[in-house]
Amino acid sequence: MPINLHAATRRELFLASGALFAWAYMPKIALAEGRDPRLLVIVLRGALDGLAAVAPVGDPDWVALRGDKALTLDGKTSALPLDSFFALNPAMPNVHRLYKQGQAIFIHAAATPYRERSHFDGQDVLESGVGKPGFTDTGWLNRALSAIEPTGRVDGGRKIFAAGPVTPLVVRGPAPVMSWTPPRLAPASDDTLMRLLDLYRHTDVDLARVLEERIGLAAIARSGGMDANPGQNGAPRPAGVAQVRAYFAETAGAAAKFMVRPDGPRIGALAFDGWDTHADEGVASGRLAALLGALDGAIAVIETEMKSSWRETVVAVVTEFGRTARINGTDGTDHGTATIALLAGGALKGGRVIANWPGLKAAQLHEGRDLKPTIDVRAVIKGVLADHLRINEQALATKVFPDSALLKPMAGLLV
Repeated sequence: MPINLHAATRRELFLASGALFAWAYMPKIALAEGRDPRLLVIVLRGALDGLAAVAPVGDPDWVALRGDKALTLDGKTSALPLDSFFALNPAMPNVHRLYKQGQAIFIHAAATPYRERSHFDGQDVLESGVGKPGFTDTGWLNRALSAIEPTGRVDGGRKIFAAGPVTPLVVRGPAPVMSWTPPRLAPASDDTLMRLLDLYRHTDVDLARVLEERIGLAAIARSGGMDANPGQNGAPRPAGVAQVRAYFAETAGAAAKFMVRPDGPRIGALAFDGWDTHADEGVASGRLAALLGALDGAIAVIETEMKSSWRETVVAVVTEFGRTARINGTDGTDHGTATIALLAGGALKGGRVIANWPGLKAAQLHEGRDLKPTIDVRAVIKGVLADHLRINEQALATKVFPDSALLKPMAGLLV
């Protein structure tokens, strides 16, 4: 398998479809406690519709807001009950099983400090851990590693390992990054193609015009293995369900296989593209359901491959922002604000949905259109880093997430 050092440009970071990185040390305090914790961060690029993933079926305004696109407990495709208020998308039966076993937590109405709607800037804030975009070229997970007092060396070198075409910003920093290209490339998604065109519009207007007028999006889609038949509104259809599921599972499985080895890494990250559901979202049986099913399968593969180490594992799933509370005119959702974060793993005190629910009445929505954020995603991540990896609160507030001293780590997430 080819291994090389790779340095990506800032825009390349946001075109990545999957990457794994790993640290060769375990925390000194964890070792003293007789633990061997693992942490895998999964970034969903494109902005996940949190209301479609975890539906507030107990909110009296829910069905009126989304109409026949609202997941319910007694619909044609029934949601999976979580508690008296929330229900999970039926495409995620494995995560539902973990939830019932106390090994999954959903955090709802969550967001980063970012309040605009640019993918590039939203992902920058999410992965850099800084309150505004463009302030740093390092990621919070790389900086978290340097805050860990290393001992009990797992293998022979201090390194970061990446799998995929480019390295996510969340793992970039002073530690060197080694990259691995998996045999199966990520299927091209329509939002990836649109972002590629956006890149050329900023850097090579003539080339962008050629791509749009001469080649056409459908031709680009075919070359990327997508369905050659255009979908509604002339947009290319997303990559085939089987192709997406296979890529997610293979990449996640590779991460777990590396992390479970006695001489393997303990901390890693993946990035999965494709979550920009502007049209034909398909909450129960379409595109979004397929993506959630692929994510569900990837988490199941991680659990299987981690074997007994699963009991000391946390998988944290985050995205740059949510999507609009209402469905748009093309049966999709536009860029929004609050969404969900998901934690899975045997190290969790799970079986809970954590939410300070803001409500769905028009006056309760952010700017009259989005689910209002009431939980800062950084507090969730801080809680995991503090209790799982034993990173002290001062380092979290000043180094990992700069200028966040007033934001306390969310307590009680771990067993």
